[in-house]
Amino acid sequence: MQLYGYFRSSASYRVRIALALKGLDYDLQPVHLRRGEQQAPDYVARNPQGLVPALVHDEAVLTQSLAIMEYLDERFPEPALLPGTPADRAWVRALAQVVACDIHPINNLRVLQYLEKHLSLGADAQAAWARRWIEDGFAAMEAMLKKSDSRMGEHCFGDAPTLADVCLVPQIFNSQRFAVDMGQYSTLARIHENCMRLPAFKDQAPERQPDAE
Repeated sequence: MQLYGYFRSSASYRVRIALALKGLDYDLQPVHLRRGEQQAPDYVARNPQGLVPALVHDEAVLTQSLAIMEYLDERFPEPALLPGTPADRAWVRALAQVVACDIHPINNLRVLQYLEKHLSLGADAQAAWARRWIEDGFAAMEAMLKKSDSRMGEHCFGDAPTLADVCLVPQIFNSQRFAVDMGQYSTLARIHENCMRLPAFKDQAPERQPDAE
């Protein structure tokens, strides 16, 4: 396996956690987003979106973090990242997609760069933009978890990490960059604390990556 990613990319962070939870070895191929390496012709030939992560396995090139993680779950079923019943799987996917589909896409690097270069928004305004959507999504997740507290344990679902936890932890890392007050989200903060006790989460933190700056 080869993982093309960037240490601070939350989508790459998700896939690193999933690989670690499943005990899978891979070769890291850093792609420096701030230097624009994701737009290099050889990388775009691999991933036409010019985004990270990309995972190469058995000659297949896989893109989009949620798709990659579900592929890993199908190819390497243990430990499972999704629960056993259709309703529980849908609920875990919904939590994961609040992050991966609603929060992250409008706060990632290319969006912030557009706000700066094309709309002339300064750093404070960009941070306010990011906080607005992170807080909106976190409030929804907090309410979802409290409403379905019978599903919760140490993690978003039961006592083992799922796709929801794998998406939540990198987003909380991003929230710290924008000064989001996690005191508003006691359930998310508790789950994050439990996750970060596990090597699969702790060792994949951005500051621990070989390409960290």
